[in-house]
Amino acid sequence: MKEASKKVPPSRARYDEAHPTVSCRVSKDLYDELETISKKEGKSLADILKIGLGRLEEKAADCENARNEGIYEGYMVGFSEAKKAFKVMYPCIVCGEMITVSTVEEKEAIMQYMVEHNWGHHSCHKGH
Repeated sequence: MKEASKKVPPSRARYDEAHPTVSCRVSKDLYDELETISKKEGKSLADILKIGLGRLEEKAADCENARNEGIYEGYMVGFSEAKKAFKVMYPCIVCGEMITVSTVEEKEAIMQYMVEHNWGHHSCHKGH
């Protein structure tokens, strides 16, 4: 007696036709390497195959662009916060506009002024 074949729904038949199965045998070492990459990078074996064929380059470029945007945004936030914390400014004696301390000469002049006027730690002055 011949066994009846299973009836496949039309949607499944269309999917199977559009997505044929690819099967191949690989060494245990290659299999282990594929599994490691799959788990580490969160990619399916089909994605790894596409990468091997160079088909995911555009997706990788999108990820790289997003990564670079994140780095830039983080840099800008960090730079802005560092500027607020460490930027030293003083008013121009002539026009009153603020001048940012940036040159070695300005920094040396400020250091010299503080030494000449006995600037020090509050606790050091209080203890003497």
